[in-house]
Amino acid sequence: MALAHILMTGASSGIGESLAIGYARPGVTLSLSGRDGARLAAVAERCRARGAAVDTIILDVTDADRMARWIAARDACAPLDLVIANAGVSAGLGAQGESAAATRHIFAVNLDGVLNTALPAVELFRARRRGQLAVISSLASFRGVGGAPAYCGSKAAVRVWGEGLRSALARENIGVSVVCPGFVVSRMTDVNTFPMPFLMSAERSAGIIMRGIAANKGRIAYPWPMMAAVWLLAALPDAVATWIGRILPDKN
Repeated sequence: MALAHILMTGASSGIGESLAIGYARPGVTLSLSGRDGARLAAVAERCRARGAAVDTIILDVTDADRMARWIAARDACAPLDLVIANAGVSAGLGAQGESAAATRHIFAVNLDGVLNTALPAVELFRARRRGQLAVISSLASFRGVGGAPAYCGSKAAVRVWGEGLRSALARENIGVSVVCPGFVVSRMTDVNTFPMPFLMSAERSAGIIMRGIAANKGRIAYPWPMMAAVWLLAALPDAVATWIGRILPDKN
């Protein structure tokens, strides 16, 4: 399916920025949201320089009503072909752990924000029996670790929900891809002080995601050595996996 109109949250940096630039070309309209106006404007200019038409909005993905209105308005301008629920946060606090407030914020953005993006889009797709949805989870979704339980938990919920949604919508000609990246260079990983195996550039990451979406892959998980490691961790006896989780470095 040719992608003429793509809507994406979290487009002002990291994977979102690289996806926006990667999809930008003549004949493509990009509807982009973010929280940082200056960064989002800079991304929009780079996309316009590549020939795309770009519409931007500063929007909090936890605001369900505003999200639904924005998605409906953008679809009314031109039918959406692909919606990418990309906005996400991480708020580990090192040895202090994730506070109660941070835990609620992480779930609000990483889970509710995805639902607030995906659910209005799915209703539009169902009405015309076509469309594609991509939700951004993480390799951290396969096993919770002590340094970032809320992050892991929120991403696990997104992954399992997205996988189930793919099966539910397949009969309606709607594609759903669940994206599970490893460590990707971004503002989120820039604060990490621990080793990040197989750290990947956002540009390379975006290329993998775009190819996976084009192929309508259900799960886009990468890089494969990290995928193998998390599969092994998830398969270990609980006592062993818990011990490993305890000695892993805390998220900053």
